[in-house]
Amino acid sequence: MSVHRHPLEVSARASDEGDGSALVVVVATEGSTYVRLGAMAVFASDDTQTGWLSGGCLEPEIARRARHAVAGGHLDAMEIDTRDDEDLFAGSAVGCRGRLRLVLLPLDRLPGWSQLVQAWWQGAGALSLRLTADGGVSARAGGTQRTWTLPVAASVTAEILGEVTVPPISRVAIFGAGPETRMLVAWLSQLGWHVTVVERRARWIPADEVADEWRMQSPDEALRTLHPMPDAALVMHHHFEHDREALVALAETAIPFIGLLGPVRRREDLLRVIPAHLHALLSPRLRSPIGLKLGGQGPEAIVLSIAAQLQAWHHGEPA
Repeated sequence: MSVHRHPLEVSARASDEGDGSALVVVVATEGSTYVRLGAMAVFASDDTQTGWLSGGCLEPEIARRARHAVAGGHLDAMEIDTRDDEDLFAGSAVGCRGRLRLVLLPLDRLPGWSQLVQAWWQGAGALSLRLTADGGVSARAGGTQRTWTLPVAASVTAEILGEVTVPPISRVAIFGAGPETRMLVAWLSQLGWHVTVVERRARWIPADEVADEWRMQSPDEALRTLHPMPDAALVMHHHFEHDREALVALAETAIPFIGLLGPVRRREDLLRVIPAHLHALLSPRLRSPIGLKLGGQGPEAIVLSIAAQLQAWHHGEPA
């Protein structure tokens, strides 16, 4: 894991290092809330945090309870309810009418937690977490499973606990590098994507790590060995022949989102030199030109438009 951007990644490191961090998990929501079921944040002993559970208004109290859970080595839970009219006028009003139920777990007390996160990261499947009122904590990712029993804080009640599932991490493969690559990788990484770059041209290989995986392979070679297969592929070599090679290789896959950088005329020229039988395989999945029409020019505007379209597609929003 080259860049810590998902709370689960940070929780794995914190668990291994025993640095006094707590993992806070949303186990239920009701009404209007900043986050949904399964959202997570890690609160470290130095008062830093990864992930947000509100717009910042609730975090100080959550952090205080997290420190308390770590100090006591126990499972704690809390409920934050802002549905009352009086909450709208309180000095710390969040402006939402909803209820959050949170469970706080001291990561020092979860040996082996990082192996579960690693299995999730490597594509074993969703990570499920089950919490019971007697302090039982069980988690599974693919064939990796761990069970712990923690002391329980006096404030914990059975109805505040539950079970959550973190979906498999989203994966995208970028075929080809260029001026946009570094920024696009950074943005997609911060949005929670696992990013692989496939590029053979040495001039575009960065001196430092920018992607989760960098492959100096042909598109065909990469697609034969990528596991699990990415959810989306972006073709953006800025090179006609390399893009043609990538589209031919991608046509034979089941990747549901294939984006092609460049204008309509370039897409039509590429399709003319691709075997006709591949057109029917590509056309239902091909987004070309890739990116939403947001205006602007240059690498920054291109990255914004691509990331926005990919994120909207992934979450089922209309383009």
